[in-house]
Amino acid sequence: MPNTKDLNNSDNILIERFRKENDLEVLGQLYHKYMHLVYGVCLKYLKNREESQDAVMQIFEILIKEVPKHDINVFKNWLYGVSKNYCLMKLRKQTSEKAKQHAYADHFFMENAPNVHLLDKEVPVDLTKALKTCIDKLKETQKQSVALFYFEHKCYREIAAELAIEEKKVKSHIQNGKRNLKACIEQIEKKPHE
Repeated sequence: MPNTKDLNNSDNILIERFRKENDLEVLGQLYHKYMHLVYGVCLKYLKNREESQDAVMQIFEILIKEVPKHDINVFKNWLYGVSKNYCLMKLRKQTSEKAKQHAYADHFFMENAPNVHLLDKEVPVDLTKALKTCIDKLKETQKQSVALFYFEHKCYREIAAELAIEEKKVKSHIQNGKRNLKACIEQIEKKPHE
């Protein structure tokens, strides 16, 4: 079994060859030795096999640009750092997207809430019950799109994949579903006063 010094020397030789020749096969040979490490790091942070496999490919793309720019002493350690940073950035982005979806969902539901003053004796409509009734009245694809977007906090791409439809159709179903829900809730709000 090669010792760490020999491994490091062979890594440095491959790095230098890649820098001089810009040969992706050389970089691939170097990366292949540590793919299991990269996959392990990604799995630890992303906790999803498919996403981790995709990340392994994305990180190789990053190496193509980054290896020539950096003074790398121990490739294995440097690659660990690159992999960890990639995963943390991906998680941060996902968290940010979910926060945006939550804010949008909150805005949607606030927009449809009846105007009730704190001093009013009774709430004219049970919004949760009205919302459930109205969601049940939506067309099936609208219902599924709205539920996946607002309740499961999935993005358009994920919904499109799950329902096997185009992303723009998902957007359209959500917008139409939202409009139909608003109209339905307004109808329910009017009923107690008639």
